[in-house]
Amino acid sequence: MAKARTPRTPKATNSQVITMPDAGSVSLVRKTSPANGSPADLEAKIRERAYQLYLERGSIPGFENEDWLRAEREVLARQNHQQTA
Repeated sequence: MAKARTPRTPKATNSQVITMPDAGSVSLVRKTSPANGSPADLEAKIRERAYQLYLERGSIPGFENEDWLRAEREVLARQNHQQTA
């Protein structure tokens, strides 16, 4: 019987592994953020809200897309409301 082969990784990789921060180490609400932030700021807010939704659901995996889309809707709605107010 043939031996199962494992995938090989290149010896020199420069890719970084990004991990989610611990629940207590991230500020989920920023009260001093400007309404007209950069795209990176907007993405960070969406990411933080999606993580908060994940935690609220009991840290159950498998709903990443739903969390991201809901967070995106909420953050964009809040941003549009702040710009029109």
